[in-house]
Amino acid sequence: MAVRVFDDRQRELLFIRPPRRIVSLVPSDTLNVLALGGTLVGRTRYCEAPGDVAVVGGTKDVDVEAVARLEPDLILANQEENSRAHLEEFARLGLPVLVAFPRTVADGLSHLARLSKILGTDARDLIRRGYAAATAAEEALRARPPLRAFVPIWMDPLMTINGQTYVSDALRLGGGFNVFGDRQRRFPLAADLGQAIPTSAGTRDTRYPRVPFEEVVERAPEVILLPDEPHPFSEEDAAIFRQRVPKAKVVRCGGRDFSWYGVQCVEGIPRLRALMDSLR
Repeated sequence: MAVRVFDDRQRELLFIRPPRRIVSLVPSDTLNVLALGGTLVGRTRYCEAPGDVAVVGGTKDVDVEAVARLEPDLILANQEENSRAHLEEFARLGLPVLVAFPRTVADGLSHLARLSKILGTDARDLIRRGYAAATAAEEALRARPPLRAFVPIWMDPLMTINGQTYVSDALRLGGGFNVFGDRQRRFPLAADLGQAIPTSAGTRDTRYPRVPFEEVVERAPEVILLPDEPHPFSEEDAAIFRQRVPKAKVVRCGGRDFSWYGVQCVEGIPRLRALMDSLR
C-alpha cells in the first residue's frame, strides 16, 4: 500500500514501498531511523551508527556525489542544519528528500510518527512513551514555578535561542524559563549588540540572537546551562560565566536532550527535569 506524506516544507512524498536505502544528514534522525528499525546506508560524521554505514560528510558540508552513489530511496534532512544548496542539488538529481523543521518537542514526536509511517513499522509504544514524558513535564510545570534560565549555543560570539526554537521548548518542559524567549536576532550585528539602529531582518532567521554579557546580567538568569553541542562549552568557558554573571548557577551539561528531536526526548525530557530539579 502506497504511503503519501508531506514534509515540513509542505512538499509531497509518495512511497510505493518502505525505503530500504536511507541516508540521514541529521544526527537525531539517524537515531530515529535506528530506533525504528530502518536501514541506513549513509550518515554524517556527527551521527552515531554502525561502522558499515558510509560517512558522507558533515551536516553543512555534505558530499552530494557520495550520497548519489549510494542510490538512496530516502534522504533525511533538516531545514536549518543542512545547506539549502545541497538540498536543491538533491532535488535536481531527482533524489527523494524529506526536510524536517520541528520547533517543539511535540513537533519532533509528530516527525517520529511520520517516519514510522514511511518505514511501515509499529512505533506506537515508543511514541506513546514520548508523549507521556511530555505530558508529565507539562503537569510538573503547573506544580512549581520554572527557573529563569540562560542557554547559550555559541561562545564567540555569544549566541542564544529565543522562544521559537526546539531548544527553548525542551528547556520549558525541563522546568526552565528562557530569559531570552522574547529576544529576536537584530540586524546588523552592531544592532544585535546594542551599538546601532536595527534594520529589517527581511527573510532571515531571527531566532538566534547574539547577546552581550551585559544583557545576560540584565535578564537575571538563576541558572546558566552550557550544553556540549553545537558548541563544546569548556570548564574555562564556565569560569567566564561564573565571573561575569556571579548570581547564576553555572552548569555544563549534555546538549542532545536540548536539540535532538524524536526518540531522544523519550528519556531526554525526564533527564532535563531531573537536572533542573537538582538546581533548585
